[in-house]
Amino acid sequence: MSQSPVCIAHLRNCFEGAVPSALSTCSLDGIPNIAYLSQVQYVDRNHVATTFQFFNKTRQNILANPYALLKVVDPFNGSGYKLHVRYLRTETSGPLFESMKAKLAGIASHTGMAEVFKLLGSDIYEVEKVDTIVGPYPGTQVAWQDTLPRLRHMSALLDASRDLDELLDNTLTALQTVCGIGHMMILKLDECGERLFTVASRGYEQSGVGSEIPIGHGVIGVAARERTPIRISHMTSEYIYGKAVRDSTQALGLHHQLETAIPMPGLPECRSQMAVPITAGPALYGVLYVESHEDLRFTYDDEDMLQILAQQFGWMAQSMACADPFDAAAEPAPIVSPSTSIPPATPSHAAVTEAPLAAVASTANQKPVLVRYFKSDHSVFLDEDYLIKGVAGAIFWKLARTVQQEGRDQFTNRELRLAPDLSLPDIADNLEARLVLLQRRLAERTTCVRMHKTGRGRFQLQVSQPLKLQLAD
Repeated sequence: MSQSPVCIAHLRNCFEGAVPSALSTCSLDGIPNIAYLSQVQYVDRNHVATTFQFFNKTRQNILANPYALLKVVDPFNGSGYKLHVRYLRTETSGPLFESMKAKLAGIASHTGMAEVFKLLGSDIYEVEKVDTIVGPYPGTQVAWQDTLPRLRHMSALLDASRDLDELLDNTLTALQTVCGIGHMMILKLDECGERLFTVASRGYEQSGVGSEIPIGHGVIGVAARERTPIRISHMTSEYIYGKAVRDSTQALGLHHQLETAIPMPGLPECRSQMAVPITAGPALYGVLYVESHEDLRFTYDDEDMLQILAQQFGWMAQSMACADPFDAAAEPAPIVSPSTSIPPATPSHAAVTEAPLAAVASTANQKPVLVRYFKSDHSVFLDEDYLIKGVAGAIFWKLARTVQQEGRDQFTNRELRLAPDLSLPDIADNLEARLVLLQRRLAERTTCVRMHKTGRGRFQLQVSQPLKLQLAD
């Protein structure tokens, strides 16, 4: 009669890594060896995995004698367990390997050990028996996690979203109110698939909207590259994303780009963090990132929950981008809003144009705001204050010129997609995200220009102060 497999689902807290795990192996001639592990990964109800980083004594022993003992400790209640395990195989590719590789790479990027922490493989063990060494301390039992009710509540909040702007806000609100998470951000993959840019955040003094991070950099970048969640629950060293981005830019000799580098938001002393890829089928949309001052703030259950939520977000964002915001009826003629403060001006080929101030009674005594546009990277400055660059910068320059030359402040998403001078990539969701990004940057950086949604696929650029447009070298 075969023995039922041992279930270790209730021990997932033991694999958080807050308390080092010890693996005891033995050679064929009876010589024992104990090694402390960088990482023990919960695989499923019957299996765990450990990192294979070095060909050491532990490695030699398990290849000769597959039976071992794994000691693990629950950091929440102090209980300890001895797992009787049997080595099955080593995986050097596939989802499990990529997940462990990504987590190890994330840890290494924060500790300066990227050249040392190289995962060679994931050693898979079957758990044959579990012995309790130390029982839970009285009064330390972790409260039951109502994961499914919380997930259902958050899913309903996301379902109420009518566009990407609302979807971003509702997602952050759900995490804040339902899960009690205080610091979070959502990043979008750019058109080239090389960087992520922040489109929304919550809980930081500076939102960091528009800040960028390269794919493969830090926990966020590695989670995006490997398309797998990365969760670190016991950070012991300080790490600031903004500083790291600036340091890497300087190291690459891109000093001239620092002027347009928006500081990355983030806690100066982050002790728990999790990055979850946002996907829609095989497509990567971006990354959902959460962090906390507390050790062990995010659990395996939180990881499961946020991964499901991120997938819902990804499908909804993709659906919103693919939906045609117009019916077959002809487009109405552009509307000139009476609130527009800059009247039509005669088009000029000069590098600098300015609306006739005398024609604007309400702004006659106001100093014009200098809008400088650098075509090389599409960066935009309002006076001396950096606003935005890239696709969003090119869009703003087109909108400002239209207001300046035509006196029109009403626009549609469709006209931007079809505008030949913008040459936008054929990725609808990136246009939506760039418009949200531009709207939020304007709200943060200036009071004289605002973007307001006026309908599905329609918006208004409200200008309350004269603009002087300058095409810079």
